[in-house]
Amino acid sequence: MVLRSSTLSNMEDREVILSAAKSAFYARGYASVGMDDIRDAAGLSLRRLYREFPSKESVVLGVLGELHEDWEAGVQGAVNAETDPQKRVLAIYDYLADWFVQDDFRGCGFINAFAELGANSTAVAQIARDHKASFQAYVRTLVADAGGSERLASQLAILAEGAQTTAAIAGTMDAAADARDAAVTLIGAATGHR
Repeated sequence: MVLRSSTLSNMEDREVILSAAKSAFYARGYASVGMDDIRDAAGLSLRRLYREFPSKESVVLGVLGELHEDWEAGVQGAVNAETDPQKRVLAIYDYLADWFVQDDFRGCGFINAFAELGANSTAVAQIARDHKASFQAYVRTLVADAGGSERLASQLAILAEGAQTTAAIAGTMDAAADARDAAVTLIGAATGHR
């Protein structure tokens, strides 16, 4: 299929808008960034912005969709670099450690969006819940492959979530290493392996 130039232009506008919005939301928060701010950051007219996204909520949902894809690619990339089933589980925490030391780390975009907008936007609340459910399902699969139970998987997912929140709020990058150490202990207790 050949894209017409107007379709390509619309796709480019969408990408520019989402990139600008993602940066603005992550740096300043979802509630404090308005459509005018997104327009200015994207360098597009308000008309072009509204053509692609009829509301701020639709921009937020678009950004969260991209963040979900980025998260899955990053975590799965770290996990797939390992072959041992237990090391594959622990790779989640290694991914977090690499993420937490980035200069622009401000915590989980889904936790932030839910905290700021979830009470007033059922769509934002639902996409945040879906993202977290997807991660928990992925951890369950990894833990099952390593011989662990669903309860262990739930505990390990909570450790990863807690590490993200702790790193963002306390500003400590040690949260990933602490969560990884706790994961090793839980895996050992649950499976008899150290």
